[in-house]
Amino acid sequence: MGLLYVFPISIEEEGFVLKDDKSLTLKTYGLPYIFWIYALCIIAVIAFMFFAIKAPILKLISLGDGSDASLGYALLAFIGFFPLLILGFFFYEKRIIKIGDKIQMIHKIFGVTFFSENFTLHNQEPFSISSFLSSPNVARMKSNEENLGFQNKGYFILWIKTKDGKKIQLDRHSRKIDLENLKSILENH
Repeated sequence: MGLLYVFPISIEEEGFVLKDDKSLTLKTYGLPYIFWIYALCIIAVIAFMFFAIKAPILKLISLGDGSDASLGYALLAFIGFFPLLILGFFFYEKRIIKIGDKIQMIHKIFGVTFFSENFTLHNQEPFSISSFLSSPNVARMKSNEENLGFQNKGYFILWIKTKDGKKIQLDRHSRKIDLENLKSILENH
């Protein structure tokens, strides 16, 4: 999720880096404000859809048999759930908490933890960064000045190596320097 939800790259970023004697907590930034405009447009379209189909659906629920009524309720539930799903993207937060040689990754939506993982870091070289490029495009294969902006550059992944030898993806980003700064923050605490 590091391509949308970015971690801080400096220890001085207030509100997103919480540091005390024993622990370090890093929180992701929210989505850019332009995405809020997209969300409002999508929710407005859903509202117009609801007002357009409300009368026939309510009639189907009241006059139909059990299967028609359940279909109507399912459609109303979907239309009600979809804006919550969209807003969930805006209130998603990922946290990395490092205490000694232990790292905890927490995923929250609307401030409620829905997934958490705990790892114990390997003693030597627990953090590494690698490049991921799924498929180079024609502009990258030709590699001339005119096509430079169209090249697929891929992204970079920050891995942690656990004590039991597993390699876990901690974050990913399109800029390697940002992951190196994040790696430096985690290594120096």
